[in-house]
Amino acid sequence: MMGQKQYHIQCEKGQVGGYVILPGDPGRCAAIAAHFDDPVQVAGNREYITYTGTLLGEKVSVTSTGIGGPSAAIAIEELAALGAHTFVRVGTCGGIDLKVKSGDCVIALSAVRQEGTSREYAPIEYPATADYEVVTALVESARTLGFPWHAGVVQCKDSFYGQHSPERMPVKEELLTKWEAWKRLHVLASEMESAALFTAAAALGVRCGSVFHVIWNQERKKAGFVEPDDFSTDKAIEIAVEAIRKMIRDSR
Repeated sequence: MMGQKQYHIQCEKGQVGGYVILPGDPGRCAAIAAHFDDPVQVAGNREYITYTGTLLGEKVSVTSTGIGGPSAAIAIEELAALGAHTFVRVGTCGGIDLKVKSGDCVIALSAVRQEGTSREYAPIEYPATADYEVVTALVESARTLGFPWHAGVVQCKDSFYGQHSPERMPVKEELLTKWEAWKRLHVLASEMESAALFTAAAALGVRCGSVFHVIWNQERKKAGFVEPDDFSTDKAIEIAVEAIRKMIRDSR
């Protein structure tokens, strides 16, 4: 119904596009929207900031989700209710596999469901998997742009400090054992939203993929590699925007 706003994102039908980029940080929305034609901020509430513009004449949006699966799932639920059908999460991650360096980009094929939100959408046996067409567009865009990239499994968790300070947690043995498993399974990186987004997208019948900028790799640091932390998300944003352009072209 026109004029009826979604409770959390405070957007209504007609205000968002079919394609939506999902950063976590509200502060990244303006920088992402700058890649659109004629961007306008259409809403702002709590962690949810939304801009809408166009790419190749198609209405597109960017909506921030905050940190973690619960708020990300709320965003994709409410955006899908307004007609959005394709989502690309853009964010940061920490590398796990030794080949993943700071400054690289990681494209998620699937996500380890070491979090709670996805369990309210699907049994734990169900894999959190990115949409094939979105992944393909992201990979093609990374190649076209010439950025260093990797595609594979990422790990999702609910506690940032459970990863970075596991030894002080009452469940340290479980956290350390699972982290060792992710290393041996060559999981590429750790982040906090994709498992919830991929599983919610499957339940909603929409498409979702993710591309991340690698800030650091704590395993490379432990192994003695010396490289500066890299906080710029520009490459991941460019990959996401170009991927949406590719999907728009392919849909015509």
